[in-house]
Amino acid sequence: MKKKRGAGILLPISSLPSPYGIGTLGAEAYAFVDQLAEAKQSYWQVLPVGPTSFGDSPYQSFSAFAGNPYFIDLDTLKEDGLLLSEEIEEQYWGDDASEVDYAALYEARFEVLHKAYARSDHKMQEDYQAFLAKSSYWLEDYSFYMALKFHFHGQEWSLWEDGLKFRHKETLRKFEDLLAEEIDFWKFCQYQFFMQWSRLKRYANSKSIRIIGDIPLYVAMDSADVWTHSDLFELDERKKPIHVAGVPPDCFSEDGQRWGNPLYRWKRMKRDHYAWWYQRMKANAALYDVIRIDHFIGIVNYWSIPASCPTAVEGEWRKGPGRHLTKVIRKATKGSDIIAEDLGIVSDKVRALINETGWPGMKILEFAFDGDASNEYLPHQYKNTNCLVYGGTHDNQTLLGYYGNKSDKELKFMMNYLHIKRVSQIPKAMLRAAYASIADTVIFQMQDILELDDTARMNEPSTVGTNWRWRMQPGAFDGKKIKMLRKMCKLYAR
Repeated sequence: MKKKRGAGILLPISSLPSPYGIGTLGAEAYAFVDQLAEAKQSYWQVLPVGPTSFGDSPYQSFSAFAGNPYFIDLDTLKEDGLLLSEEIEEQYWGDDASEVDYAALYEARFEVLHKAYARSDHKMQEDYQAFLAKSSYWLEDYSFYMALKFHFHGQEWSLWEDGLKFRHKETLRKFEDLLAEEIDFWKFCQYQFFMQWSRLKRYANSKSIRIIGDIPLYVAMDSADVWTHSDLFELDERKKPIHVAGVPPDCFSEDGQRWGNPLYRWKRMKRDHYAWWYQRMKANAALYDVIRIDHFIGIVNYWSIPASCPTAVEGEWRKGPGRHLTKVIRKATKGSDIIAEDLGIVSDKVRALINETGWPGMKILEFAFDGDASNEYLPHQYKNTNCLVYGGTHDNQTLLGYYGNKSDKELKFMMNYLHIKRVSQIPKAMLRAAYASIADTVIFQMQDILELDDTARMNEPSTVGTNWRWRMQPGAFDGKKIKMLRKMCKLYAR
């Protein structure tokens, strides 16, 4: 991270206001950048921006490289002459502006994008040809995979006929010919996403706002990456996972967390100098100014769960690639900064690797008040400035929900530490403690800036059905909140 004191806000693209069911890369995103600049914020952190699969989690994407077609701004397509107003307005985008209706989006979004595609002359544009060349490592495979997904009504690739599942050349050629137009549609969607994203990023950078992107360590089983590069993952002869990713039981979950992602064959990856990882990190370095690597500890040691086990209880620790991979990441991301998400079981080897890379780790204030004054997440315990402090992350309760579940003893300690007299003062006092700390960077969720309760929680790990839906209401991030943040930045030299 750049060595200056800064602050930022975590707000997923999906959570931006918009009239089309989900946040997009349109006018509302530019307005939010302006608000960040007015509030003297230095960072906008987003969640992964890849196309989401079943469960709508941005951490389970159809591709480690592609952008989410849901985020393409339809008004921009209309201004470009690719859509008519009535074609957008006649669609049902959901009836609750406070949350994303993913089922409605799935039905409406691709119908509208197909209409834009039919009017587009993108194949004749130099920018499009340059995009094809720049994205050649992944774009063809992803677009073919998505065309097949829709052809087979969303079926997982591991259930496709053997000729496709095992990528027999004759079968691939047959379906490439059959689905040629649909394959080009998915290329068009990626072209639109990346053109719009690049314009937004340039605008943010012009306002001195750096974008922090979040990438999961693992990729989804049902993804173009695993289908195309299955030899890089722990799969059996029928392309089924042998072991899957997760974390062991802890104080938050007696069964641990079974994520279900296939594990990497690290020894196989090492043979070609981690070429897939190099390409992945290079692509993300073009997307973001700062890259947060989720579950960084898995690079050092990872929890391997037998695929047959329904929980994470029966797993075992295995050694990861360590510095071999971090050297590749550093080489691939020249010009971009890295954040090591070092939450969980942090061994001496993990600490040693983080110290070797110089990448900052994370401090979470919601973890700070379980115990006494020796807790490492309390601001007075920070050993140096090279860290980021969060109130909570997208996986945690909002601050309002968090303190509502604390015991009287914990609340008393918290209020004494924060020097406040009422529990209602906790969210703002947490913000002040973070801003006043020695940490180089402070990031708070927008939900906590707005002091919302757990109905605005972004994700509750190990649950499916109600996550990733929260959206900010128009006007919620108002002048009063902006003035408060600007004052904090000035007071604490951020």
